[in-house]
Amino acid sequence: MCDRTFQTNKRIGVWISDKKSQKLNWKELIKSCKTHGYTLIKMDLDRPLEEQEPIDVFLHKLTDILAAADQGDQKARNIISHVEQYLSNHPNITVIDPLDNVRILLNRYSYYTILDNEPTFKKNGIFTPTFAEFTTNNIAANIEILRQRGVRFPIICKPSVAHGSKLAHEMIAIFNERGLRVCKPPCVVQSFVNHNAVLHKVFVVGNRYHICKRPSLKNFYPSEDLDPIFYSTGEVCKADSQSTLSILDPHDQSDCKTKLNEEKIRHIIRVLQTEIGLLLAGFDVVIDNVTGDHAVIDINVYPSYDNFPNFFEHLLDCIDSTVNRRNGDGNIHEVSNVYDDFVRNHRPNGLINVGMPLNKCDVIGMNIN
Repeated sequence: MCDRTFQTNKRIGVWISDKKSQKLNWKELIKSCKTHGYTLIKMDLDRPLEEQEPIDVFLHKLTDILAAADQGDQKARNIISHVEQYLSNHPNITVIDPLDNVRILLNRYSYYTILDNEPTFKKNGIFTPTFAEFTTNNIAANIEILRQRGVRFPIICKPSVAHGSKLAHEMIAIFNERGLRVCKPPCVVQSFVNHNAVLHKVFVVGNRYHICKRPSLKNFYPSEDLDPIFYSTGEVCKADSQSTLSILDPHDQSDCKTKLNEEKIRHIIRVLQTEIGLLLAGFDVVIDNVTGDHAVIDINVYPSYDNFPNFFEHLLDCIDSTVNRRNGDGNIHEVSNVYDDFVRNHRPNGLINVGMPLNKCDVIGMNIN
């Protein structure tokens, strides 16, 4: 660990679900918090927040509860209402990330619309594939919606709700009009982009990011003969996936047009931070194997950071910077020696690629999905 300790009495209140909490390396997180001068407090949303220890920072993953509240779950609504009232009563608490910003990513159609309306994407070779939303089972009406929106087969059908249950990650590849019968509204359908079975997952912590290459769906083409294919992104796109859906057909071979352009990735990060405003986020990019353009196909709140180098250190640096900006303190704490050199050499336009391994500040990350 880097040798730096700041004498403060600040407290970070953390809330994540019990299931996700079991995957968290609490020992390392507590150690990193202490190094940065913070005490870690586990928040209990079943008890009045005012009766718990006062906090300076609220770090959370409330996406599932927010999604349930939006779908009418009364208990979830009560929890969110109490959290929002507590934060309203204590405006000096730094929230990572603000609930209103998180809400933007709860619905795929909403954030695809933001991406689609971004004026700088097209000229930078970035896009989101054409998409539409189905709110009815009427196939004739849905075919017309596809025509109006310019969505072409094959398509990927995804639940409109992007968080809240395992079902949010259940997808369907559809190759023809008759396959539309399996769509369950509300859902989003999106034109499939052939990308040679390679997915790039980008994880962002403030102004720092890390890119991982993962397997993805093989190339698909329109077909009147093929039936829909049901799959889970967690099964097909995980690092050690052995899915047959990721095996390219003999006539599909990789070429140089699918090479990742990191400047495009940085441009996407800057746009998302401006338009959505999250410090902890991730997004998935595939590269069109014909044009080489980069397609953003999904965005996630507080994604899995288990492969993010030195995650806890970067998280605490991000919290430090955010707290200091709110307090008007321009003296942001810096990490010494080797880390300083790394930042200076890998900080184009204010963004830092942390994919280069460091010998110091090594911290085991977490999987919070």
